[in-house]
Amino acid sequence: MDNVFSYRITKDEKVLIYWQNKLITTLKGGKAQKFMGQIDEAESAEAVQLVMARVTGNFKRGNERNTSPKWS
Repeated sequence: MDNVFSYRITKDEKVLIYWQNKLITTLKGGKAQKFMGQIDEAESAEAVQLVMARVTGNFKRGNERNTSPKWS
């Protein structure tokens, strides 16, 4: 899995989540705390990516299209 998601924690404890270096969502309060707990518990970089994918909402629902042709 590519590391397409990244995050940054601000001084006021907001979590900024990016997808391909574009800001997708901002978490604050309880949601930010829950996110940070999930990140701390993640056992791999792939698990961290999946946490961020779930938090952003419209990612990884199984309806993404494969843009490459099925024949090669």
